[in-house]
Amino acid sequence: MTTILHVDSSPLGTFSVTRQLTASIVEALVKADPAATVVTRDVAANPPAHLDGELLPVLKLGVVDGLSERQREELALTNVLLDEFLAADVVVVGAPMYNFSVPTQLKAWIDRLAQAGRTFRYTEKGPEGLAGGKRVIVASGRGGVYSTNPALAGLDHQEAYLRSVFGFFGITDVTFIRAEGVSMGPEAKDKALAAAAKEIESLLAAA
Repeated sequence: MTTILHVDSSPLGTFSVTRQLTASIVEALVKADPAATVVTRDVAANPPAHLDGELLPVLKLGVVDGLSERQREELALTNVLLDEFLAADVVVVGAPMYNFSVPTQLKAWIDRLAQAGRTFRYTEKGPEGLAGGKRVIVASGRGGVYSTNPALAGLDHQEAYLRSVFGFFGITDVTFIRAEGVSMGPEAKDKALAAAAKEIESLLAAA
């Protein structure tokens, strides 16, 4: 049985382009595999805390003695997020571009997943990803057009980051469904959403 992890990170609710896209992607995947199980994680509605001086030693350095209540709670949450991610066969991620990168809530989620011994490990030959074998589909929302504009491509630290970090985890099957130019007027937004819808249709056909 296929498990789909559906992750949204936009705080815009019904105004969110990426939420619209992730919903359509998950719908297409379930249509192709009606027996699939969908697990939903909204990191905008319930954002993981950012790594600070209290949490970093516990979540990244392995400190386990004398933990505060907050440290215990955040360690438990980290394990829940990791278990969700590792158990998923397909991960659908809504990732709007904010200031050329991803929302801080999404970055905080990824920070929890980046755990040595769980999603990657260091070897004498360098880092090795441990979370391979799953598929990641990213719904990418962008106010401007970056993928086909060489002058702006260097500003893309959103998709480049996501491809790199999932690759670091050992995941090579990463697909981006883009809606670009959504802030360039109603006509451009409609065109971007229509193009993304066609990509999702193709995704269903290939599933």
